[in-house]
Amino acid sequence: MLKDKIKSLAKDLKEEVIANRRHLHANPELSYQEYETAKFVNQKLQEIGVSQIEQKATTGWTALIEGKNPGKKTVALRADMDALPIIEANNVPYKSTHEGVMHACGHDAHTASLLGAAKILNSVKDQFEGTIKLIFQPGEEVAPGGASYMIKDGALENPRPNGIIGQHVMPFIPVGKVGFRQGIYMASADELYITVKGKGGHGAMPETLIDPVLISSHLIVALQQVVSRAASPKVPSVLSFGRVEALGATNVIPNEVKIQGTFRTLNEPWRAQAHQKMLQIAKGLVEGMGGEVDFEIRKGYPFLQNDPELTERATLAAKDYLGEENVLDLDIWMAAEDFAYYSQEIKGCFYRLGTRNEQKGIISGVHTPTFDIDEDALEIGAGLMAWLAVSELEKG
Repeated sequence: MLKDKIKSLAKDLKEEVIANRRHLHANPELSYQEYETAKFVNQKLQEIGVSQIEQKATTGWTALIEGKNPGKKTVALRADMDALPIIEANNVPYKSTHEGVMHACGHDAHTASLLGAAKILNSVKDQFEGTIKLIFQPGEEVAPGGASYMIKDGALENPRPNGIIGQHVMPFIPVGKVGFRQGIYMASADELYITVKGKGGHGAMPETLIDPVLISSHLIVALQQVVSRAASPKVPSVLSFGRVEALGATNVIPNEVKIQGTFRTLNEPWRAQAHQKMLQIAKGLVEGMGGEVDFEIRKGYPFLQNDPELTERATLAAKDYLGEENVLDLDIWMAAEDFAYYSQEIKGCFYRLGTRNEQKGIISGVHTPTFDIDEDALEIGAGLMAWLAVSELEKG
């Protein structure tokens, strides 16, 4: 059986996939700077012997694995390659050697898993019909997202995939398990950059000033009504501010305050309405208190939608591969992922790979200095991706 062959190959390749992951983890590169990572991936693809390796979006790659009757159908598999500006706190042999840069979101595992899946698929290409397109993309962590550049550079053309599958590590799911969700899964994400301008001066003479700190405090509270009062309770929305910069002192009021935040939701019409509502509130409140405001909304990733039929087939294939008890149903997730761009273009399925192991102390969330994975997950990461691809070619 092909499934058993893939499982056997995934087991045999486990140490190689782990070694690739550790190399990538020790040598992380920031978004759109993945030059050495791209060279490493290209080298591995050439060693595997896949065809039509093409550079996309400067540091991205696409490649093809052609089975019998390659024009029958095409399925794409995607991995992201960039790291985050985080100082790693783990004491492991594969700790980041690039100070201040860390694979804290598992993209090293994604890339290593897809390289493993590619090697498996290339070994069994005489046992399936159709073509599997490999997509290794840069810049998932930074807007506008590397996926958007890959699409603009033709990653979804020649041949155009009938569907695309991506996986992402999940530290809240135990190793050995995976999770799927049909329909809307992850939120859109917009970055907010606000500058409140006033008139600074001595804190002991407030009557002579237009205090941008006070105005900003009112503004942050007032903007929350966009979520609490303007949004339908049926539409999940999040408005959070993570940076407020008022460079005064105990007795010095600054001339301006800078605020940065994020707005996320799962509904595109409401997203556009919320943008206008925020701008209206900011202008009215700040000018009403005597100040001025610059409000920039940088529109980020759209919401991520898993095609119901493709995701149902992938879920059934995962249950066949791992056992029904190891495949979980996921809830909506208000984080964002630029895989959403692919899901807006073609049918997509984005699922989660469990990497948590409490006994080993591997419990930290993504985007933290102590994030790590149970590397036993990589055998599933490579094998399951390969199985989902061939299953979709056969059944989709």
